[in-house]
Amino acid sequence: MEEKNGIQKNLQVKTNSWYIILSISIKAFILTGCVFFLNIASAQTENASIQSWIKLNENKLIEEYLRFVSIPNVYGDTVNIRKNASFLIKQLTDADVSCKLLTSDVAGGSPAVYGEILTPGATKTVGFYAHYDGQPVNSKNWVSGTSPFNPVIMTDRIDNGGEIVPFSTSLTSIDPNWRIYGRSTADDKAGVMQIINAFRAIRETGLRLKINIRFLFEGEEEVGSKNLAKIFQKYQQDLKANIWVIADGPRHSSGKKQIVFGVRGDVNLTLTVFGPTRPLHSGNFGNWAPNPAMKLVQLLASMKDKNGMVTIKGFYDDVILFNESDLQAIKEIPNPEKSFQKELHINKPDGVGKTIFELYNLPSLNINGIHGGDIGQSAANVIPANATAVLDLRLAPGNDSEKQIRKLKQHIELQGYFIIDRDPTNQERDQYANIIRINVTGNSYNAQRTSIDMPIATDVVRAVQTTVNYPLILIPLAGGSLPLFLFEKYLNAKPITVTAVNYDNNQHAENENVLIGYLWDGIISMAAIMLMN
Repeated sequence: MEEKNGIQKNLQVKTNSWYIILSISIKAFILTGCVFFLNIASAQTENASIQSWIKLNENKLIEEYLRFVSIPNVYGDTVNIRKNASFLIKQLTDADVSCKLLTSDVAGGSPAVYGEILTPGATKTVGFYAHYDGQPVNSKNWVSGTSPFNPVIMTDRIDNGGEIVPFSTSLTSIDPNWRIYGRSTADDKAGVMQIINAFRAIRETGLRLKINIRFLFEGEEEVGSKNLAKIFQKYQQDLKANIWVIADGPRHSSGKKQIVFGVRGDVNLTLTVFGPTRPLHSGNFGNWAPNPAMKLVQLLASMKDKNGMVTIKGFYDDVILFNESDLQAIKEIPNPEKSFQKELHINKPDGVGKTIFELYNLPSLNINGIHGGDIGQSAANVIPANATAVLDLRLAPGNDSEKQIRKLKQHIELQGYFIIDRDPTNQERDQYANIIRINVTGNSYNAQRTSIDMPIATDVVRAVQTTVNYPLILIPLAGGSLPLFLFEKYLNAKPITVTAVNYDNNQHAENENVLIGYLWDGIISMAAIMLMN
């Protein structure tokens, strides 16, 4: 009987214990849920305040942005690069941001613009990066009657019959579907503008920050961020952050906001195949003198199969494959390929049936251009003396730039070529049947990827998610390249990219443009991140 009573008491104690644990768990769940929904409601109220600020200041914002875009920003134009940096220093100073120029101590190098806001009691620091330099310009094919650095507002895309809207600060309203045309309107002065004005909106609406903020605006991204590593090493203490948010690149082709967790690396090479020491008459010497243009295209053709897959030995071997979270994110991305095929009139894409997002996780080999002899009205019946191709190798996570170059060179040697890094001597021409000059151009860098599951990255996703009423698109790896591995290597911090502009923005080409509504959306996204816990 005593044993039975003891058992009953133990059962009662255990039952009471489980009841207490269950009650606490339910209360904690309810409390957590309440906090979650309160946080969402608070974030949406903050977003509405930012939106109202934009509406109130849209004329001023556009006027300032037109002035910013009108400053030429091509690397090497030292005077105008400095004018861009001075413009940004003034913008930050006017917003009460402590700021300064960061220099690499390299002659002719572009300064980076740095700013910081320290929040009392904050335990997290978020960095915001964009670049103010742009691609070289060719005015020949730009918007009729304008130059690349004379930005104009248009009612629609040029190819859709868009018309120029004369801008005045007295405009009663600005249509978010209008576009601003001009170099770097999208890539990447848009990102700079969104970051700075997100903070201005927070400051002027009286909203409260809970994190520290660092700003970094670079002036050499379009030439491979050639001195960014030196800046990171020199100012390492200033640039410490838990995560860096990169404002760059286009949103999904559907127009939905997306966050990108990695970028491919990049290597550019120039290949020149040599033939006779001077151009030769194609009748007198045809069938006898080897044609370097023919040899070059045959060599290039040996590098890929009919499905566009690279045949160079070991080219794909080092790739770090997507994990389950990455693959699940890819499944949820709206597939743009059918619309791309229709828009670009591509009958059959490369890639052996893989989606475009799966192919981003593979290294690529692209021929940017080929030159041998002349075409059109300058064409002549000759065997050219040499032929040149420029190659662009995109690198996936796991690839090393130097190793990828070695694989390419080994493939070329197997095709019977003698490789040099200068023009051949006559003795070398006499000794070798096939000679190729290979030069690495620009600044090569590796890929970088941040885990989708990283806690602070999840905080950023949650913050941006409060700005839209559809699920954000999460991209494990982008097809393009940025030197983001430098943030990891020198600052010990992971970057993620919150894309800023419309996908049809013509970046790097003539008639670059940005949708005004996307500028506003970007300000709201950046402000939401700055206001997160």
